[in-house]
Amino acid sequence: MTLQRSSGVLLHPTSLPGPYGIGELGAQARHFVDWLAQAGQTYWQVMPLGPTGYGDSPYQAFSAFAGNPYLIDLTALKAEGLLQESDFVAMPDFQAAKVDFGVQYVWRNQMLDRAYAAFAFGGAQDLRAGFDAFRTEEAEWLDDYALFMALKDAHGGLPWNAWEAGTRDRDPEVLAASRERLAGAVERVQFVQFLFFRQWNAVRAYARERGVQVIGDIPIFVALDSSDAWANRDQFYFDDQGQPTVVAGVPPDYFSETGQLWGNPLYDWDAMRSSNYAWWVKRFQGSLKLYDIIRIDHFRGFAAYWEIPFPAETAINGRWVPAPGHEMFQAVRDALGTLPIIAEDLGVITPDVEQLRDDFDFPGMAVLQFAFGGGDFSVNDFLPHNLRENQVVYTGTHDNDTTRGWWVSADDSERHNFRIYTSSDPNEQTFTAQLMRMAFESRAKLAVVPLQDVLNLGTEARMNLPGTTGDHNWTWRYDPATLLPSLATSLRTLTENTGRLQRGE
Repeated sequence: MTLQRSSGVLLHPTSLPGPYGIGELGAQARHFVDWLAQAGQTYWQVMPLGPTGYGDSPYQAFSAFAGNPYLIDLTALKAEGLLQESDFVAMPDFQAAKVDFGVQYVWRNQMLDRAYAAFAFGGAQDLRAGFDAFRTEEAEWLDDYALFMALKDAHGGLPWNAWEAGTRDRDPEVLAASRERLAGAVERVQFVQFLFFRQWNAVRAYARERGVQVIGDIPIFVALDSSDAWANRDQFYFDDQGQPTVVAGVPPDYFSETGQLWGNPLYDWDAMRSSNYAWWVKRFQGSLKLYDIIRIDHFRGFAAYWEIPFPAETAINGRWVPAPGHEMFQAVRDALGTLPIIAEDLGVITPDVEQLRDDFDFPGMAVLQFAFGGGDFSVNDFLPHNLRENQVVYTGTHDNDTTRGWWVSADDSERHNFRIYTSSDPNEQTFTAQLMRMAFESRAKLAVVPLQDVLNLGTEARMNLPGTTGDHNWTWRYDPATLLPSLATSLRTLTENTGRLQRGE
């Protein structure tokens, strides 16, 4: 992929403002796209858009192909006659600045139940042809996902490897009986997915018309409790009871002294090789229906991955295992052509990872918050003068503190190194703007900043603290009053002055 000199903003759709407790794919999403266009931005970067479960992480979804029902614009459903004004009377008291996923799980699912019931009983029948076409076109993943979710609900939310053996192990007769018994629940899941993709496709079309493209994530691994693992069990390391024998994570690093125990099942690469990596071909095809450019999270896992015996309490006692990334990407390229991929090559990066990235000409990543640590910081690869053209530079990512928060909590040596490098003495108010300018002025073809940095927010706006769970992660929403036209003007000026404004913008 050849990047043009350009820039973008990172914001997950759940962080959009709106009346129903979480960002939606409606008016506020279009307003954000308008603001990006006014600010001269070419890209809107989002995190994975899949349906989230326990922990609410977009990187632990129930499906690698499905969309998140929480994002469905309820106002649009009301306009289409799928919801009535009376359905909104008993709304919860939503927080404007924070997502309460527990409330969303109960209330929004009730609203989507009502929308499906209205459709099933004859409402909005102008959607019927589109729905039927969607079910046919997406059947390869949608049928398994819809049955998985219907079964999960019928089992009180238990993970698939806690279901009775016949269902857990996908006995054909048991599955056929389940599809018949749960036909209404299965169709409900399919209809909700139809609504999601219909709205997301409309937002993307709106963005394209305004010169804005979407960068989205593929997490390298799928969730243990997912339709992907249940329906493709032979592609992973599972025992006869559906328990993983080994799981994914990363060793101790900048973020955690004990590493990160993600718990995702690991791929059986020999099994995948026997089908010429057909599952990965399908996964990339699915992601290209959602995004213009795909950022592969934890790219280094395609060269070698951290394998942790199951069960384990931490990620310390793992080992590096080689992965056939070169062979897999070649198979995908042969099937789909050259792909628009950004490689998230952060963390413990070895020559084999760099070779894999460069053999396929994937742009890598750099994070400026990492540029000023260490003793001899002058050799740090993330310093602006050390960046490559074929690279995407960030002030920080969803896993970092905000840039303002980073400056406040940085140790003395990091602050000293920054002052020496820049011959400046920034403060809490000015540091973020300075780091943004350094990103935009760098030679990296693409510069991306989180919206929190554009707004110069502190740690209270951090999106995620890796290795932790709780109601502080993934919940931040921005205040629409802060997304001012003047802010778009200043960002556009920075973009133009650093040669990142695309023609026609």
